Amino acid sequence: MKKMIRRFVQILPFLGMAFMAAAVFFITSSATEVQPVNALPEYAVRTGESCSTCHVNPGGGGPRTLRGMLWSARGRSDAVPELPGVLLAPGISDGVELWDIACASCHGPQGEGGVGAPVAGSGLTANKIRSAIKRGRERSGMPPFDGQFTDGQLDALVDFTYGIANDVIEPPPPAYPLPPAELACQSPTAPASCGGN
Repeated sequence: MKKMIRRFVQILPFLGMAFMAAAVFFITSSATEVQPVNALPEYAVRTGESCSTCHVNPGGGGPRTLRGMLWSARGRSDAVPELPGVLLAPGISDGVELWDIACASCHGPQGEGGVGAPVAGSGLTANKIRSAIKRGRERSGMPPFDGQFTDGQLDALVDFTYGIANDVIEPPPPAYPLPPAELACQSPTAPASCGGN
């Protein structure tokens, strides 16, 4: 009996690791199931939040933000949970990248507007920009981002936004420029004509 107990004590750490591995497999396999995510206007009305609070796409639907995933996991209550102290873009310090992560989905990649108000050429002051980012704009549906950027990130984002609002800097290009495709016929059986479905 003592040998069995001693042997059990010896293999106990391995059983714990096997259990953890099984748990990780179960969690990851169930988390990778693709389920459609639908944004329903009644959720925005019920929670008092804009669609961009819970969805990456400001129009709603598609992938959820961290707050949206937590809200759904908690049973879709009437309040979307706050995430105080959680950074929106950890490790990012470039104003253009911060704009792309936090602002472009609503205000357009070049600040031209969309769901959110146009920023490019608007003449907004740095103080108004900082205030809008930190406090949000309830009437227009812009959520507050207070506490979601470090001081350095907020300064970089305000500087970039001020730059495009006052035509001091150029907004980022609309798309990544790619060279035109070059298609060459490589068919050994039909040298005169290639392709042609």
